[in-house]
Amino acid sequence: MNKRLVLVTAWGVMLLVSTLPDILLQEVFKTSLAWLFPAKLGLLALALLVSLVWKPLRPLWQLFLVFLLLYLAEFGISRLEESTAWQARFANTAPFVVSMLGVQLLRILVAVFMVLVMLALKRNFAAFYLVKGDLNATAAPIPLVMTQPSTWKKLGVILAVCITGGTLFFLVMAGRPSLAALGLALPMLPMILLLAAMNAFSEEMSYRASILGVLNGVLSAPQAVMLAAVFFGIGHYYGVPYGIIGVVMAWFLGWLLGRSMTETRGFCWAWFIHFLQDVAIFSFMAIGSVTAGGG
Repeated sequence: MNKRLVLVTAWGVMLLVSTLPDILLQEVFKTSLAWLFPAKLGLLALALLVSLVWKPLRPLWQLFLVFLLLYLAEFGISRLEESTAWQARFANTAPFVVSMLGVQLLRILVAVFMVLVMLALKRNFAAFYLVKGDLNATAAPIPLVMTQPSTWKKLGVILAVCITGGTLFFLVMAGRPSLAALGLALPMLPMILLLAAMNAFSEEMSYRASILGVLNGVLSAPQAVMLAAVFFGIGHYYGVPYGIIGVVMAWFLGWLLGRSMTETRGFCWAWFIHFLQDVAIFSFMAIGSVTAGGG
């Protein structure tokens, strides 16, 4: 009974504090509520308090604390981003590499904060997967895709090629960049690689490793991976591609990368696959910036 209560509570709170309420309000009722974010913080604070004083939910207190601190960190960073000094240096009107560097520096600050939070909670990096791990660990079958067990040394390469290739195909078909634009964006490649590395680290740390780390031993590995993947997927509703397709794609990617962490007990494959996909995405963002004259 306690295990079911823990599972249902974890999912219920996660869905309520995710962007799902925002999406429903915007898409169904065509409105937004200024107090929704404070309400989410209040819910997390209440859930944290209840989990600390009520034994059946005590296994979840670290999950609620991580969500609460993550949201507070992102709120603080958003205030920094809006400051006059930050806007003067990294405004959206700045060249692509400058404005995007500003975005990634803020995300890295959040990720570093979450590393410190997880170290305070778990005392070592391996407890929240921020280690190399076993890159050749056994990879369990993937329904409808891989019917037999494999190894992450093989599956990681296949996923990196297929996910990056699929992303490139989508971007090329959607944007159809000219050779001239490609040539103009080429000098940005070193910065594109840096930006992709930063974004992959920050997202994997903030939205995957921290959640999986506090759920380790609380939920089963498949349950924890699915919860983190759904949270990650919902957060991409207003991303590229937009809508349900974007949610499903981000969820599936999050599920695969979460599995790589729990099965290898490490960060590397998740970061590497995410990094290569981001190289493709940031490359096309750079191409778009030079096409528009903003390079």
